[in-house]
Amino acid sequence: MKTSSGIELLVRLERGATEPLHTQLERQLREAARSGRLQPGAALPSSRALAAELGVARGVVSDAYAQLVAEGYLVARQGAPTRVAQAAPAPAARRPVEPERPPRFDFRPGTPDVGLFPREAWSTAVRKSLAAAPDERLRYPDVRGTVELRQALTGYLGRVRGVVADPDACCVVSGVAQGLTLAGRALAARGVRRIAMEDPGTAPIRAQLAAAGLEPVPVPVDAEGIDVGALGDAGAVLVTPAHQFPTGVVLSAARRAALLEWAAATDGFVLEDDYDAEYRYDRAPVGALQGLGAERVVYLGSVSKTLSPALRTGWLIAPPALEERILFEKANDDKGTPVLEQLALAWLLERGEVDRHVRRSRLAYRRRRDALVAALAEHLPEARPDGVAAGLHVVVHLPEGVDDRAVVAAARERGVAAVSLSEHRVAPRGPALILGYGQIAEAAIDAGVRELAHAVQLSEPSRSQT
Repeated sequence: MKTSSGIELLVRLERGATEPLHTQLERQLREAARSGRLQPGAALPSSRALAAELGVARGVVSDAYAQLVAEGYLVARQGAPTRVAQAAPAPAARRPVEPERPPRFDFRPGTPDVGLFPREAWSTAVRKSLAAAPDERLRYPDVRGTVELRQALTGYLGRVRGVVADPDACCVVSGVAQGLTLAGRALAARGVRRIAMEDPGTAPIRAQLAAAGLEPVPVPVDAEGIDVGALGDAGAVLVTPAHQFPTGVVLSAARRAALLEWAAATDGFVLEDDYDAEYRYDRAPVGALQGLGAERVVYLGSVSKTLSPALRTGWLIAPPALEERILFEKANDDKGTPVLEQLALAWLLERGEVDRHVRRSRLAYRRRRDALVAALAEHLPEARPDGVAAGLHVVVHLPEGVDDRAVVAAARERGVAAVSLSEHRVAPRGPALILGYGQIAEAAIDAGVRELAHAVQLSEPSRSQT
């Protein structure tokens, strides 16, 4: 309940109960402090305000406060609010959450440099788009997303990725993760049971699609991308054709054509995660697969690599056969993605701010990739970087016999965070590391690779046996 002091406190007193009112109040406040519902240092309403709200004599509240002060649960000072004591007993099962200590050198893939986030442009976009938004935008949203963002997105994606879509086919989602879940459920509802996945590929997605009701089937990836001839009886396939995670290869033109032919011949569907498509450093990026086969491709993307994963904003463009079911699943999931972020993103897209930000960040990431490749050549010459010059990570093949998981563990002891290829593959494959350069400063890359080289040396068979 809200008190006249502006501080809210939930208290329930039962008149006519055998327990006196002040004892009821003592007990509830004591339990709230013990359980952590009232946190140490939290201010309580004044005795006068709380008594007025509860409809009891002020003495009832004053007596309860005085008893809890005497027990050490509350602290009262003249002229200041009564507060929960800092040393109030915490619940026995609760343990303080210790923040993870950040590594000295962070080579984990999949995250951009959030320090590059265009804070000023975003702040302007939020302010101006909100000021211009009609009141209707503040009601429950269209489950597909705001018309402003869907129009801006389809225009932008058509221009930079070759996507062919009407705004009505676009659904704004909370990142690619939610989009994959919705598409997986829609496929399962249609009768699809098995979905082919690139191997190696993003490990958490296998569990995610299994939870959506599909059986993930690993299919090998080679220098041209996924092996279309090995899709078997899968009813759908998930691919990252622009920059395969983690190998870094681009799906070849021949494989693209074969994949769309497979989908048409088998009544199958292709889920296209347009991963890392914005960042290509050696040449212009290839267009999206969706532009060649919109009837069979579910197209997914997000701002997680370009702006920030904290925005939790992505998009799904569905083929007509799946559109209705995907919207049904979206409505059941969350009734729609938050609107204010959508309006701000639409404002940025329409004014070319996203294009400008991508161009600026592309230059920074290219310098970091070049610095990483140079540092590997100097400090770890026996390793072999692979994949096209694109995205926010590079896969680095290690000498045969090295245990890439052991390298990651040894690197962790030296303050270096990295990811092994073994974490993201099903079939046996040579040892390799997946090194991201989105989160690490360019100036720190050389020192980080030196530490990584020491970790590799410690994990080499000849050294581990001595």
